[in-house]
Amino acid sequence: MNEPKTNIPNVNRRGALSVAGVGLLSVAAVGVLGASSAMAKAGSATAADADILNVALGLEHEAIAAYQVGAGSGLLQKPALDAAVLFQSHHKAHRDALIGAIKQLGGAPVDPKSMDQYAAALGVSAIKSQTDVLRLAAKLERGAANAYLGVIPSFKNSAFAQVAGRLAADEVMHWTVLSSVLGDSLPSSALTFGA
Repeated sequence: MNEPKTNIPNVNRRGALSVAGVGLLSVAAVGVLGASSAMAKAGSATAADADILNVALGLEHEAIAAYQVGAGSGLLQKPALDAAVLFQSHHKAHRDALIGAIKQLGGAPVDPKSMDQYAAALGVSAIKSQTDVLRLAAKLERGAANAYLGVIPSFKNSAFAQVAGRLAADEVMHWTVLSSVLGDSLPSSALTFGA
């Protein structure tokens, strides 16, 4: 079986946050979430927004677990392993920012599931190669991008909609890197995400 190309481009480490699977958030977007405390006190943030953010947090927990499985599998070679660790760090930053925003809105952040639960849900027993790991990660990143784009209209507070847009962009970046490493063709038509 042919392993994928491993010439992952140099991706600079950035502050990040994610909601629906596997994604990131720029430092500026973390600042937007940090401002949510003032928004919550002013009554502009809603319980519905906290609920949406909690769903996103659940997906971030899943992304962190997926990258942990990949990194710990022994199947990833450098630089794919380095990218997996980097992307996981983005998802951890997403998780931390989401937890802070949910608490500031008066919500209770969801806890992560056990690694055994994630392994079963992700079909880890079928992963036998670096390609399998990267395909799973690409699938999760694409799903996260679509999920973030899908929730944008649901936010009552436009600041959270902006954050979701930035997270979606980060997820697309992850998906693009992974697809490139796998040698997959880029989509031939426009408006591929969010449909």
